[in-house]
Amino acid sequence: MHVIPFPSNCDDITPFPTMPPPRFQQEYKAAMKPLPSPHPGFTRKKAKILEQLSVPASEYTDSSPKGSVDEGIRELIDGINSHDGLVTTSSCAGRVSVFVEGRKGVVAAPEEADQPSSVKAARLRPDKPASTAGGKGGGGSWLFVSHDPVDLGGCDDPGGRDVAGLFGLEIPADQARGLEDAGQAPLRLIHFKFEPMILHILTASPSHAQLVLKCGLQAGYRESGAINLLEGKLDAENANPMVAIRSMGLSLESLIGVESDGRRRCIVSLEYLKMLVQIANERFGENEKRIERFWTALQAALDGQKAESREEPRLERDVRRETKKAEGLRRQEELGKERQRPPDEAEILLEPNFF
Repeated sequence: MHVIPFPSNCDDITPFPTMPPPRFQQEYKAAMKPLPSPHPGFTRKKAKILEQLSVPASEYTDSSPKGSVDEGIRELIDGINSHDGLVTTSSCAGRVSVFVEGRKGVVAAPEEADQPSSVKAARLRPDKPASTAGGKGGGGSWLFVSHDPVDLGGCDDPGGRDVAGLFGLEIPADQARGLEDAGQAPLRLIHFKFEPMILHILTASPSHAQLVLKCGLQAGYRESGAINLLEGKLDAENANPMVAIRSMGLSLESLIGVESDGRRRCIVSLEYLKMLVQIANERFGENEKRIERFWTALQAALDGQKAESREEPRLERDVRRETKKAEGLRRQEELGKERQRPPDEAEILLEPNFF
C-alpha cells in the first residue's frame, strides 16, 4: 500500500470503426481527438509525487499501515506513472486484516500526537460512549495484516499455534463463560476483513479521467468514480480529476472477537476462522485477475491513443481525399443529367435552318 498526502483540489465517445461519409467528418474528428497535453501545473504535482516514490524501499514510508508500495501492484503503479497524464497518489493491492476498532472521544497524549492513529496511546473520555463502528483510529490497533494469501500451515499441528493465536486472540476454556465475563466490562469489537485492490489516480484532464474510469468499470471495478470531472468548472491548472478504482463486491468482513480488560477473546469457533481465511484466500486470486484485466485494458486504451495521435495527419488526408472524390462524383452525375435533358422550345427555334 502507498498513500501520498495530496489535496484533491463520463460521456463515452466511441470512434467510428471505418471512414465516415463526409457529412460526419466533424463528429469523426471529435471522436478521434487525442488526449490533451498535461498542464504545467499537473506536471509539477506529478514530479513531486514521483520524487517521494523514488525513495529506496528501505527508506520509503507513508501514512499507510504497511508504509510502502505493495509488491503485488508495483508493476501496475510504475506502468501508470510512466504515462504523462497519470500519476498514482495512493494504492493497496488488496489485504486481509484483523483489527481492534477504536472508540469515540479518544484523545491522544500530547507526546504521541504525531504518531499514526492506529498506534496512538489513547485516553477515553468518560462522558463519551464506546463506538460500535469499525475503524482503527481512536486507540484502535492492527492485530494482523497481510497483502498475500494467509498461510495456515502449522495451525493444525499438535502443540502448534492455532488460527486464533495467529491473529493474537485467545480462546477461553469456557467460551460462553468468557463472553459473559467480557460483557461486564466496556467492549471493543475485533474485526476480520478482506479488502480488494483500491487505487487513486490523479489525471491531467477530464478526458484522461474518463479513459481511466472506463477501463476500471470494464475490468469489474463497478464502484469506481471520479471527482472534478466537469470541464469548464475549474481553470486548466486545477482541473485534475482524481479517479478511484475500487470494487466492494469482493469485500468480506466479520466480527470475530472482543477486547475488554486488556484481553482479546475470540468469540467464534476455529472452524469459522479457518473458513474466513479460505474465502479471503480465494478472493485474493480473483483480485489478481481483476488487476490484470484493468492493466491490460488501460494499456490498450493508452496505446490506442498514441496510435491515433500518430495517424491523425493520415486520417485528415483520407478525409480530404474522400471529400474530393464525393465532390467529383457529384459533378459527373450533374453533367450526365444535363446531357440527357431534352432541348426546350427556345433552343429549337434558335437552331439554323438549312432547308
